[in-house]
Amino acid sequence: MAHIEIFEPGLCCGTGICGVDIDQALVSFSADLDFTRANGGDVARFNLAQEPLAFVENEVARRFLHTVGQEGLPVTLVDGATVLTGRYPTRSELVSWTGLAAADTAADTAADTAADTASDSGAASHLAALQPEGSVQLLAMASATPGAGAEASAEAGCCGTGGCC
Repeated sequence: MAHIEIFEPGLCCGTGICGVDIDQALVSFSADLDFTRANGGDVARFNLAQEPLAFVENEVARRFLHTVGQEGLPVTLVDGATVLTGRYPTRSELVSWTGLAAADTAADTAADTAADTASDSGAASHLAALQPEGSVQLLAMASATPGAGAEASAEAGCCGTGGCC
């Protein structure tokens, strides 16, 4: 199986999914990454702010950063070869590169879709599963409607301590 490495720009935390102004691309990518790993994919993710040594130790990532700069990130490597730059890979790209069986992932995707439409509580629990490290509170913050509830969520921060991780 292929080994995938994603070198991404500096984010405030390991996933970039914190605070009240969450980038939907990072939410989707985190869900796709979790899906790929759960199905046996070998994927590593490196954040420039959190893991700068990974960029120094990887020749391809280091040269890319020196040549293109942080604005060119993320860069995706498959078995050490650059396959994608400037955006996060999609779920189908991750599945393709890892060589996961299409039938296995199609069944999982169909089950996910069925869970989304089953019921309101089923949909909420399915969406919570998309959050990395089981961070149910992050999803609630991201989907909060303007008003008192949203302000309370914003004050709580992503970890409930009143500030960002």
